[in-house]
Amino acid sequence: MPRGGALEDELVRAAAFRTGLRRFLARTHDVASAAGLTSPRYDLLLMIRTAGPSGTRITELCDLLQMRQTAVTELVKRAEEAGLVERRPSEADGRVWLLRVTPEGERRLLRAFAALRADREQLAAALDELNVRFRASGS
Repeated sequence: MPRGGALEDELVRAAAFRTGLRRFLARTHDVASAAGLTSPRYDLLLMIRTAGPSGTRITELCDLLQMRQTAVTELVKRAEEAGLVERRPSEADGRVWLLRVTPEGERRLLRAFAALRADREQLAAALDELNVRFRASGS
């Protein structure tokens, strides 16, 4: 396949995007570890925390985390055992269990979240730049 031109430019942009994304994920792993979390637990706590004051269900987390229900159930179970999340019956439907972040989960989540602020801003800027380049190339 010949090199050069629009395809080559697009491949270079895609590679740069993937590199930036991998760097962000690696940094998230390191920061989450320093806060006493795994990357999946950080993601779990972030999704539960932002779901609203009433909490969220495991089935909703499956979509948010892009994971199978068995994996999310196991992740929640371990986070619950670690004292990071709690289950409570829904006031609207007693058959449904809702998840909320505990104070300890909140403390660890916010510690990692604050430490990642500059990284999020850097990733957002890179995504903006990538968007500008893709638009300029007509993609």
